Amino acid sequence: MRPSLLVALLPCLFIMCAQYGQLTPIADLPKRLNENSGMVAVDGEAVWIIEDSGNPDKIFKVDMKGKLLKEFKVKNARNHDWEALAQDPEGNLYVGDIGNNENHRQDLVIYKLPDPDKEKGDKIDAEPIYYRYPDQKAYPPKRKDFRYNAEALFYKEGFLYIVNKDMTRPFKGEARIYKVPAHPGKYKAELISIMNTCDDSRRCTITGADLSPDGKTLEFLSYGQLWVFRNFKGDDFASGSMDLIDLGASTQLEAVTFLDNRTLLLSDEWSGGSGMNLYTYTLD
Repeated sequence: MRPSLLVALLPCLFIMCAQYGQLTPIADLPKRLNENSGMVAVDGEAVWIIEDSGNPDKIFKVDMKGKLLKEFKVKNARNHDWEALAQDPEGNLYVGDIGNNENHRQDLVIYKLPDPDKEKGDKIDAEPIYYRYPDQKAYPPKRKDFRYNAEALFYKEGFLYIVNKDMTRPFKGEARIYKVPAHPGKYKAELISIMNTCDDSRRCTITGADLSPDGKTLEFLSYGQLWVFRNFKGDDFASGSMDLIDLGASTQLEAVTFLDNRTLLLSDEWSGGSGMNLYTYTLD
């Protein structure tokens, strides 16, 4: 191999470019965040990140170079299975303790936190938003009805929207969107949409979601694909257009957030010897 060609290929040899497909890696995450599961952007310069079950009851702030800037212990909360993070225009965070692999939980909760950038010290208060699914009758249900796990959460106009992770067998390939008020209390969630994804039980289950700052674009994330919704009316997200994008990526993508109305920031867990990175992707 000619030296010039070897030099050109070296970056890809070291970061395994092919597995990232259309994504652009921008930073390695700190090693302690190897099971990152939810993320929101902070003024395009940093992100707040959470981890899922078995990890501390903490939120972490990381800059775009992967440097850990700050962390808070979340009081009055327990990380049963934190799977998603959302944010409202006032900077409040919503930690989704919504993981439910066995579909048997009756303590699903979203924790509302004040804007952490205005907090001092290393602890932050949490207020619970408890909810239950209106269509779940058994805990757990039969395997054909395993649709009450979730890893995706976003905020819109005073409400939190939960997108389920379909675990039905045989696999139905559905994304169900439920909503609850973004205020502490106990609620029966409202089912507002059922969308068809596709028939691959790995690539067609939703692991993240976010709404653009202007409220005009909704996207769902899975292990390697994006669903982009536009031209919808209110929160009838199925009423507009939908584009399915194959990212060509093979890592365990778990979190996504809008940096601006066109640019996405994504992250993945460490799995199979790769991942634990931040990536960008620009929508057409």
